[in-house]
Amino acid sequence: MARRKSEEAEGVVVAAVAAGGDAGRAGLRPGDRILAINGEPVRDVIDFHFNSGDARLVCAVERGGAATGLTVERRGRDLGLELVAPTPSEISTCANKCVFCFIHQLPRGMRKSLYVKDDDYRLSFLHGNYITLTDLEETELERIETQRLSPLYISVHATDPALRHRLLGEPRVQRDLMPIMARLGRSGIRMHAQIVLCPGWNDGAHLERSIRDLSALHPAVATTAVVPVGLTAHRERLPRLRTLTVDEARALVQTLAGWQAELLARLGTRFVWGGDELYLQAGLPIPPRRAYEGFPVVEDGIGLVRRFEDDWARARRRLPPRLPRPRTVTVVTGEMYAPRLARLVADLSVEGLATRVRAIRNDWFGGSVQVAGLLTGADIQRQLAGGPLGDAVLVPAVALRDGAGVFLDDLTPADLAASLDVPVRPVEPDARALLDALVAA
Repeated sequence: MARRKSEEAEGVVVAAVAAGGDAGRAGLRPGDRILAINGEPVRDVIDFHFNSGDARLVCAVERGGAATGLTVERRGRDLGLELVAPTPSEISTCANKCVFCFIHQLPRGMRKSLYVKDDDYRLSFLHGNYITLTDLEETELERIETQRLSPLYISVHATDPALRHRLLGEPRVQRDLMPIMARLGRSGIRMHAQIVLCPGWNDGAHLERSIRDLSALHPAVATTAVVPVGLTAHRERLPRLRTLTVDEARALVQTLAGWQAELLARLGTRFVWGGDELYLQAGLPIPPRRAYEGFPVVEDGIGLVRRFEDDWARARRRLPPRLPRPRTVTVVTGEMYAPRLARLVADLSVEGLATRVRAIRNDWFGGSVQVAGLLTGADIQRQLAGGPLGDAVLVPAVALRDGAGVFLDDLTPADLAASLDVPVRPVEPDARALLDALVAA
């Protein structure tokens, strides 16, 4: 099962200290390792936040190999410090071999960090990463309950134990998921479930059973997302899988709508949602904003298109009627959303602005992956070469990784700018941000 990091207290390392903040006044410095707060050992960032709520924090600190003590007097909510993010070696990794695992489908030769499969409940709580829950030790379950680490994001895929075991690659130890989720629910832990749909594996009656079983745990299980499997051309020695056909995508959308109506009447929530890719593939309208009930799992691609397009309609009203000087911009996106984005920008009426949407084929992954977040610098560079590109190229910031502004293939926007001889600017997947970038001087 997953390889677990030690639960011994190793402390957290201070990355930065704000001038004039509570931590700075106490004498904390970048590089300090905080080992305990008010006598409570600090294993990680969760322990730090769990134990740092008091007005007076007596910290056991290691600095330059020597132990010291510092007292932080809290004056506000923010202590004025940043902590170093955990390294891959400090993260609990996943030893499952899920038949659909995207990491197993990556081409060789990419940087090592991209091949790390986390299955860490702490990252689920802190960042919304999906975890399997199949290998948590009792001490970890108790910690989740004691520290109320909620919400958690659970990779379910199937509630039938035997089928789930097969989907997870038949790991050495088989563990029934539903009793664990029921236990967490009784402890007040809120969960969001995900089902990666693999045609011929966990669809049809299996999917219906999963939705029935998960909805029985509502409200502890707050939502269930059904997202289509993503496949690349680099599936070597892996089980045979296929994507949904257009007709299957349309049928699934209709089935989900029926379940939503039933669950809304019974539970007061639609509970289950399909990924935006289903609607785009099926060529069906994206549901209205109210159907997403506040977008609780938009980061999983549930309602992202609806939120973006509604925000676009509002934000475009604030655009200037004309630009001080003519401007031509090339907007890069994936093949799946390109037609809709092209229609949006074509409808803009800003005098002096010319915009061209370029759909980039993802040759890096074999052409079957069509989302903007997995575009590589090399594909963008090659397909834009020769122009014309205008005054700027806007690329999706979600395609950049590691906090260092690099694409999956280690190229940077600066590399593209040098090659294409035009400024290249990353833009967040936000309507206001894109519109501002289009009209920027």
